[in-house]
Amino acid sequence: MIRWWISALQCTELFLTSLVHLTYGFYIFSTALAGDLSQAVSDWFSKPNLENGLKGDDSNKTTSGGDLPPIVLVHGIFGFGKGRLGNLSYFAGAEKKDDRVLVPDLGSLTSIYDRARELFYYLKGGQVDFGEEHSKACGHSQFGRIYEKGHYPEWDEDHPIHFVGHSAGAQVVRVLQQMLADKAFEGYEDTSENWVLSITSLSGAFNGTTRTYLDGMQPEDGRSLKPICLLQLCRIGVIIYDWFDIPCLKNFYNFGFDHFNMSWKKMGICGLIDCLLGNSGPFASSDWILPDLTIQGSLRLNSNIRTFPDTYYFSYATKRTRKIMGITVPSGILGIHPLLFIRVLQMSQWRHPPDIMPPYKGYRDEDWWDNDGALNTISMTHPRFPVEHPSHFIVQDSDCQPLLPGIWYYKIVEGDHILFIINRERAGTQFDLIYDSIFERCRKHAFRKNPTLPNHQVDH
Repeated sequence: MIRWWISALQCTELFLTSLVHLTYGFYIFSTALAGDLSQAVSDWFSKPNLENGLKGDDSNKTTSGGDLPPIVLVHGIFGFGKGRLGNLSYFAGAEKKDDRVLVPDLGSLTSIYDRARELFYYLKGGQVDFGEEHSKACGHSQFGRIYEKGHYPEWDEDHPIHFVGHSAGAQVVRVLQQMLADKAFEGYEDTSENWVLSITSLSGAFNGTTRTYLDGMQPEDGRSLKPICLLQLCRIGVIIYDWFDIPCLKNFYNFGFDHFNMSWKKMGICGLIDCLLGNSGPFASSDWILPDLTIQGSLRLNSNIRTFPDTYYFSYATKRTRKIMGITVPSGILGIHPLLFIRVLQMSQWRHPPDIMPPYKGYRDEDWWDNDGALNTISMTHPRFPVEHPSHFIVQDSDCQPLLPGIWYYKIVEGDHILFIINRERAGTQFDLIYDSIFERCRKHAFRKNPTLPNHQVDH
C-alpha cells in the first residue's frame, strides 16, 4: 500500500512538472512568434520609410582587429542565439549594452564537447569538424554546419576574446579554452589558451547539479536515464521533432542534433523506432548535454580542464534558498519562477542514495542544498572537483581590483537560475547592475596589453 502511494505521488509530480515545463516552453515559443508577427506588421506599414531606415542599419557590421575585443555571450541548456526564436533575446537584450557583442546560436541540447567545437567555427569560420574519433564513437557525422564567414576570423593570441557564459555555456567556454591549449583543431596549429582573454560565468555549471538526478539521470553512473522521468519525455519529444524535420520550425528553433541525421528523409520509420528504443542517436551514445551536467559528468570534464595563468576569471553564483533553524528551504515563494520552485524545494532536501557510492571522496549532501532551482550554488562558484582551482570570494566588485589573472573571483547573488535571462523586467535594477559590471570589467580591468581607449592621445 505504501509503495502504491509513493508511485502515485511520483506520477503526480511528473505530470505537474511536465505540465509546467510545457506551458513555459509554449509561452516562450508563442511570445517569440507574436513578436515576429508584430514586427512584420510594423514593417509593412512603414515601407515608405524603409529606405531611410536601412541607411542606419548596422546588422551586417563586421568586426575589426583594431577595435576592442568582442564579448561573446554563450547560452545555456535549451538556450538559443541570435537568429533563433525571431527577435527574442536569450540574454534579455544585454547584448545591446556594448557595440562589440556576439551571441552565437549553439545546439540547445548537444553535448559540451560538440558545442565547444561549433563555437570555434562560429568565430573562425569554416565547416564544423567534430573530430573523426569522437564522431565515430558517438555515431554521428564528423562535419556539421558551415559558417561561410566567421564572426571574428582574426581571432588569435593577438586578438583574444572575452567570453560570458550562462549555465552550461560557462563550461562550454572552459572546454573550448582547453581545446585551444591542446591545439585540438585540425589546420589550426597556432591556437593557445591565450586566445581567451577572460571568462565570466553567470550561474555557471562547473561541478554538475543534483537536479539531473531529480529529472531522471541515474545517480549510479550519471549517463543512463530512469525508465519513467521528465527527461524521457524530453528525449521522445526531441526525437520526434527532429524526425519530422519541418524546415520552418527547425529554422525557428533547433535542438542542434542535425549531425545525427535523425530526419525522416535519412532514417525512415525503422530509424525512428530504433531511436525511440534507445539503440541509436545522441541519447544512446550519451552525446548530449545532460550527462555532462551530472556530478560524475562534470568530474570527467574537469579532470582535463585547467585554469590558465594569463586568463581572467569571474563568476556569479546564484541561490534561492536560506536556512531556518538549520533546515535549508526556498527563500520565499513570489521571487522564484514557477518553472523552478518545485526543484528549489527538492534540491534543498536532496539525499544521495545510501546504497550508491558517492561521486567523489568527501561528498556531503548538505554542501549541495543551496541552489537556484537548476544548479547547486557550490557548483557555480568555481571549479572544485576533482581538484579545487584557485579562487577568491568577494562581496563587492571593488574587492577584486586590481583584477589578477589565473584566479576565480566569485560572488553570491540572490536569484533563481533564469533571473538574468529572457525576461529583463523580472530582475529589475539587478539586471543592469550585473551586466554593466560584466561589461565594465571586460573593458576596463581585463586586458594583457594597455588598451587604446577612444580619444586617447599618445604623447611623443
